[in-house]
Amino acid sequence: MKFETKAIHGVRTPDKGIENWGNTLHLATTFPIKEYGVLQEFEYARVASPTRKDFETLIAQLESGKHGFGFSSGMAATSSVFMMFKAGDHFVFGLDIYGGTYRIMHDIFNKFGFEATFVDTTDLQQVEAAIRSNTKAIFIESPSNPLLDVTDIRGIVAIAQKHHLLTIVDNTFLSPVLQRPLELGADIVLHSATKYLGGHNDIIAGAAVVNRDDLAEQIRFNQVAVGALLSPFDSWLLLRSMKTLKLRVEKAQENTLKLLDFLRHHPEVEKVYYPTEVTNKGKAIQEKQASGGGAVFSFTVKTEEKAKRFFESLKVALFAVSLGGVETLVTHPSTLTHTEFPEEEKVARGVTRTLIRVAVGIEDPEDLIEDFKQALEK
Repeated sequence: MKFETKAIHGVRTPDKGIENWGNTLHLATTFPIKEYGVLQEFEYARVASPTRKDFETLIAQLESGKHGFGFSSGMAATSSVFMMFKAGDHFVFGLDIYGGTYRIMHDIFNKFGFEATFVDTTDLQQVEAAIRSNTKAIFIESPSNPLLDVTDIRGIVAIAQKHHLLTIVDNTFLSPVLQRPLELGADIVLHSATKYLGGHNDIIAGAAVVNRDDLAEQIRFNQVAVGALLSPFDSWLLLRSMKTLKLRVEKAQENTLKLLDFLRHHPEVEKVYYPTEVTNKGKAIQEKQASGGGAVFSFTVKTEEKAKRFFESLKVALFAVSLGGVETLVTHPSTLTHTEFPEEEKVARGVTRTLIRVAVGIEDPEDLIEDFKQALEK
């Protein structure tokens, strides 16, 4: 089946002899034991739940994976993956990553003896140079947050395999509609399912997908042991939302390209950051490993005061964190999504006070252009 057909028909669960194509919401926390001494699939909902299983089956299909896992948030998914490792293990991360990922490694896992090196993963030589004898994995975002840098996933995989490491890819920004890292050789794919998979800014959720049985066993153990799992109701909402995933992503990307055409020529805009922008050194790589640039971009204005007035003047787009919903959200990474980074590090990485990140929704593009125009000219 093609992607959009799988998203709609990929999971059909038989319920009392009737094929249920709408997915059943099972809210039960415990299930009757059918036979003494015989293990059954559904016993206690923290271990396994029918509705969560449906979501996990579907996200695995859409990511071209074998095993899917639903978590209570994207950070719960990331944490559960890193719980596979032990004190003394070292990891290579991208410089330009989500602040929450930086925080969990820098402020939490380092207390348990984890070590991390942050490098520009768009430079494969820097990645290889950062590998140590105790390195266990390379963690990347591509495109990155918030500067939309493109990392060569196949190149990272080649380095990882050479050194017997795992490749972990956060695929939140593009979703499996536009990019499927497992098909490029990655070992683990992560999502903040709050974003495009949920798509309506009403679910907090996370997901992980793998092909290897041994990795699946470890992630499943952590998921169950820690209890960082997705609720049945949120699983059901995600199943509903993912039926329109491709339509939403494609419409948001279409709007993005129109908005970028306007912003490139506006005198108040200094620079635009987008994966397929001609100024992005990873443009050719993006076009090889993904089927689009997505619906998130950033741009800079001339002063912090201009950025402040822009946020305060918006009438259609919302000044808010997050991305991937039907609404256009505009945020200020320096003071919101990347506050965990020291100020000097933010500036060095390009996350300045004049940087604005835009997550484009599915509104009428002319309304968005008019909104940005009046806000920039205030």
